[in-house]
Parts: sequence; structure tokens; C-alpha cells
Amino acid sequence: MEVRFYHSKPGRRDDFLELFRRQARSAQEAYGIKVLGPLLDLANPNVVVRLRSFPSEDVRERMKQDSYEGPDWVSKLEELVMPMLDDYSAFIAEATPGALEGSLMH
Repeated sequence: MEVRFYHSKPGRRDDFLELFRRQARSAQEAYGIKVLGPLLDLANPNVVVRLRSFPSEDVRERMKQDSYEGPDWVSKLEELVMPMLDDYSAFIAEATPGALEGSLMH
């Protein structure tokens, strides 16, 4: 499981959310990446959280590479997304047995 934090530029969170809903989510799911979110940080109006799951660490690297080198990201999404963000970060977490039953698990 990858937990991602996006810090939008002030006033750009809604634009980021709309772009994610319209294009970015399906572009990642096309490569087999399972996505949960976006989730809104209630304490910070510029933060969005998203979870992505992968079958394994090795497959995660391949799926991410395919997605970020794919035509959707390279030809349009990168130039739309990046100007909306001040920063982003991620960490990898491993679910305990039974913690994430449902659509996130591969």
C-alpha cells in the first residue's frame, strides 16, 4: 500500500480534485493500480490524501514506471498536475491481515 500526500498550491485543491476525478484516476487504474481516494485533509484545505495498492513491491515499481512513462501522463497529465502542487510525498505501508478487505487488496 502506498499512502500519498499532495499539498496543492493555495486555492488549487478543487482543481486538483477535478483533474484527478476526470483523468488521473482512470489513467492509473488502466495500469492495474488500485486507487482509493482522494481523501480530504479536514485540518488543511490544501492537502489531499490518496491510497494506491499493488500486488507486490516488484510489481509496484513496474506499474508506476509504466504509468508515469505512459502517454496519458507524459502528453497531458504531468503538465496539468504539477503546476497545481507545492509538494507531494509518499510512504509504503504493509497492511496487517484482514485490515483492508475489499477493493484495495489485489
